[in-house]
Amino acid sequence: MVRKKYIVIKLMVFEGIVYKSTGSWYLVKYDNEFFECRIKGKIRLKDLDTTNPIAVGDNVIFEKDSKEEGQGIISEILPRKNYIIRKSVKLSKQSHIIASNIDLALLLITKDNPPTSFNFIDRFLVTCEAYQIPVILVFNKIDTYNEDDLSRISEIESIYKSIDYQCISISAKYGQGVNKISNYMQNKVCLLSGHSGVGKSTLINKINPELDLKTKEISVSHNQGKHTTTYAEMYDLKENIRIIDSPGIKGFGLVDISKNELGDYFPEFFKRKMKCKFHNCMHISEPGCEIKKDIKNKTISESRYSSYIDLLSDQNIYRKSDEGSNSKS
Repeated sequence: MVRKKYIVIKLMVFEGIVYKSTGSWYLVKYDNEFFECRIKGKIRLKDLDTTNPIAVGDNVIFEKDSKEEGQGIISEILPRKNYIIRKSVKLSKQSHIIASNIDLALLLITKDNPPTSFNFIDRFLVTCEAYQIPVILVFNKIDTYNEDDLSRISEIESIYKSIDYQCISISAKYGQGVNKISNYMQNKVCLLSGHSGVGKSTLINKINPELDLKTKEISVSHNQGKHTTTYAEMYDLKENIRIIDSPGIKGFGLVDISKNELGDYFPEFFKRKMKCKFHNCMHISEPGCEIKKDIKNKTISESRYSSYIDLLSDQNIYRKSDEGSNSKS
């Protein structure tokens, strides 16, 4: 009788963090070493229809490639504590995870060159509220503003400070306020977001000049920034800061939010909703609405309410369970 010989290969698996995602390759860091990894075809995220199964910030299990030095195969995505997700630009029925496992989100805002709208700010804040991610609103390029501009910035800051959002004005170009920002970032994984041209790469370079990330000037003809970051990427900075530089975002489409809970992600609404006459008040035309009363009394910002109404009419953000539901009480 001939006995068959079987060779058992013991795979070496490791836990690493995704630092960059290009859609087909993932740069994974393990023990101060980087590996270019592909994903096993069978990996899928349950209940998430996304264009990218793996995002920067994900903790993953991967196997080192025995044939190719510095390469590997991702076999498992470990549970996320949170993530920032938005509607995909090219595929309207799908969403895109910008980053995951975030300790702090920094939204860079500019009055112009390029302008950042209230609606964009509020959409970003709602997403962060939904996934319990602390946010700092960073008003950049104050070195370019005149007295009227600075007064307007102060008015905008007062709206968000009144609902307990941290606001900091900086000049990333000249370093004004940058130390204050970096103090908040110490020992954290931080997501840096905003439109193209608001100064994300400039801010990172000011914190860690040796990175020397590419920056570009604003397009004068279109008053918009040019995309210098194509894919989200994480960088290790001083003071144990990990910062995720995300591609410039023109619009921010929300996903997977219930109509009835949307108001809960506006902190000033949530704080007052128990005083509304109806427990399921949508704050539109219902009698005895506390939110509508406070808007009239100017204790709630009209810009915030406008953003709420705009989001309420955005049919792309709602869960399938909301389809066909009646929003009236």
